[in-house]
Order: sequence, then C-alpha cells, then structure tokens
Amino acid sequence: MDALGVRIAGEDVALFADRALFWPRESALLIADLHLGKADTFRAAGIALPSGGTRHDLDRLTALIERTNAHRLIVLGDMLHASAKTKRWRETWDAWRAVHASLRIDVIAGNHDRALAAAGLDIAHHAHTLAIAPFVLRHAPDQTEGAHVICGHVHPVVRLPHIAGRWPAFVLGSAQTVLPSFSAFTGGGEIDPSGLRVAVCNGREIALFGS
Repeated sequence: MDALGVRIAGEDVALFADRALFWPRESALLIADLHLGKADTFRAAGIALPSGGTRHDLDRLTALIERTNAHRLIVLGDMLHASAKTKRWRETWDAWRAVHASLRIDVIAGNHDRALAAAGLDIAHHAHTLAIAPFVLRHAPDQTEGAHVICGHVHPVVRLPHIAGRWPAFVLGSAQTVLPSFSAFTGGGEIDPSGLRVAVCNGREIALFGS
C-alpha cells in the first residue's frame, strides 16, 4: 500500500509513501523540506555528491501531482538549499515550473530560505505561517491555540523492530502533524516512536503504527 487515508482535525487527508500529504478539500499537496539545489551546494564546497538530485525530487513531485490532480502545492519550508543564482538547479526548476504553470505554489519560508523572497520562482511567499482552517501551516513545530499545526523541519525518521535501517515518518499528534523531509537527499532526525502515532514510509509502502 503506497497511500494511507487518515483523519486530521476532522479533515480527511491522504499520506503517501513518497513523503507527501494530500488534502482533497483544498486540492492541495503538502510537502516539507524540498531543499532544491542541495547537491549543488555540497559539490561547490568540495563534497562529492551525484548530480540530478533536484530533477529526481521534481520528477517525484510531478508523479504525485498527476496522481492526485492537485491544483495547489504547499511547501512547508526549506524549499531552497542553494544560492538562487546557482545555474544547474535553477534551470531544472524553471523548466519544471513552466510545465506546471497553472499550479498554485505557496511556500512558507524555512531556515534555509533566506534567498527565497527575491528568487523569482513564481511562488506565493509566506514569511512565517499560512492559516487555512482548521490548520496552521508552518515550517518548524510549534503550538497554535485553537488550530492543528502541520509542519516539517525536523525530518523525522524512526527505527522499527526487526527491520534494518531508519525510515521516514509522519508524526500524527492530536494538535500537530510533522511531515518527513520530501527531498531524497536529506538526512533524518531520529525520534522514539513509543507512545506516538506514526506513519512510516519507504517510497513504495506506508504503514501506520501506534494508537
């Protein structure tokens, strides 16, 4: 199973094994921590990483948009991990954006997004939060009275009994949902899933654990 239907704050949503949340009522696809150009930044610093990371992540995003027929993409921070002037990732993004010209894209700025507002990426830029009842969408976890927070930033991963490795996870709390990092080229912050409700995914399958 590569998708899982759950109910969050009274809203029906779908969680995808490829690390995205779809909100049917808003026809909105939500992802966190896209980190465009991260490999370019590391290579510029002399750290050898394979090229094509931005294209790979945008191809995954295309597949999710086509599958859900989403009319809106909301990025919960850390869209960028490179200078807005870096040629390789920027050319890839511009070509992808031209194909999806009718898609509304909202981005809540994250800690890596200092260049975002002036980057000219054809997006709606939100400095801190975006409220769409019953949710408050933001980059980093926090509490908002009277609303359910959906966020990213911490790149949650978990270990499972009798299964090797660490796996990206959605953390589903009563007042807050944390999305895994969408980018395939990011590390993860390991959390203890004991007592938590988590949806663990590997790109092909997703499964719910906890109450």
